[in-house]
This record gives sequence, structure tokens and C-alpha cells, in this order.
Amino acid sequence: MRKDEPFNPIPRAICAVCLRPQRSCICQWITPVAHQVEVVVLQHPLEVDQAKGSARLLHLSLARSALVTGEVFDEAALQALISAPLPGQAAVNTPDYTVLLYPDSPQHQSLGLPAPPALNPDRLRAPARLRLIVLDGTWRKSRKMLYLNPLLHQLPRLALQDMPASHYRIRKAHKPDQLSTLEATCAALAQLEGNADLFAPLLAAFDGFVAQQAGYRA
Repeated sequence: MRKDEPFNPIPRAICAVCLRPQRSCICQWITPVAHQVEVVVLQHPLEVDQAKGSARLLHLSLARSALVTGEVFDEAALQALISAPLPGQAAVNTPDYTVLLYPDSPQHQSLGLPAPPALNPDRLRAPARLRLIVLDGTWRKSRKMLYLNPLLHQLPRLALQDMPASHYRIRKAHKPDQLSTLEATCAALAQLEGNADLFAPLLAAFDGFVAQQAGYRA
């Protein structure tokens, strides 16, 4: 090739399902789960091309889920994600109660946010009528997403109980009990649905995903 000829790299083949390059496709780890609680993952834009991110694997494994990217969401669009039927779901599938997966802490005071409404345990007794909102990003990014979207302030928060140790060794965590988006969501769903065994196959597949990503770094 002459020096004056433009360099046109060969485009990488992309998997149409997981949206990753074919050589690093993660479709083998997709594990369908017959879950009841609906899940909406709000993904920070900087997580979209993060090879170590777990949100897409989670979404592809949960039929009753949506994955939406953004940092500041249009209020009407966000309200629909909180209370309207999800894309591809029946029009009657509106949630009776929507909760935000986020630690129950006084941190809202330091951010100048209003205190979230108290979680009503009685309204958690019908998992099929629940919707769980999950923020996908680092702690710093998720705090910013929470701060910039006032509708999220109005949601009761679900804090995880008896959190397992994370298997997410491919990304740095500030605390040992900080989980990946997939692990945290599975823990929340197991807590809400009262069936941890249901999500064990997906967590096992996640271990395979982590090993695959770690192999690229070896």
C-alpha cells in the first residue's frame, strides 16, 4: 500500500444478538430465567462499550426486562419505564409497584435529594406485579444518574439483604460486597421472589462469562 493511500481497516463482524465482536460473543452464556418481577436496566452511556459489563447478558437472559441507555432521561420516557407496559409485553402488564434497586442510606442528604418514600413490604407480596429499576454504572455514575433524574427520587428503594460475595473479579470494586449489575439484580430478584435457586443457573453462566473476559487479559 502506498503512503498516500487511505487506510481502510476491515470492519469487525458483530454479533446481532449480544452486539459484541464475533470473536468475543457472549451468547453462549445467555441463560433464560422464568422470573416474575419485571426489570428495567438504566445503563450509563459509558457502560455500553464496556466489554466487562454484565447488563446486556442480564437483559438477554430475562424475558421480562428492558435495557435503556442514558444519563439524563426525558421525563415522559422515564415515567413510561417506571409505570407503563414494557416493549413487547402485553398492554395489561402495568406494574402495581415499582422500586429502585439502590442502597438505603442517608446519602440523599449529602446530594441535596429528598428522602425516598418508605418501602411498603405488603406491596412486595405479588412479584408478578412488581417492577425493579436498576442503575448500571459505577457507583459514581449511578449516583449522578440518580441525582439528574428527579423521578427516580420518588421511588421506594430496595436494599439487598445478606449479599453474597461477588464473583466479578474482572472489575475493581471499592468494597468486597459490591456486586456486578447482573449479580445485584439476581440477588434482588431472589429476594423479591423468594427463590434463590431459580437464578443459580444464570449466576453459574456469569462465572463462565467472567472467565471468558479474564482470558482475554491473560
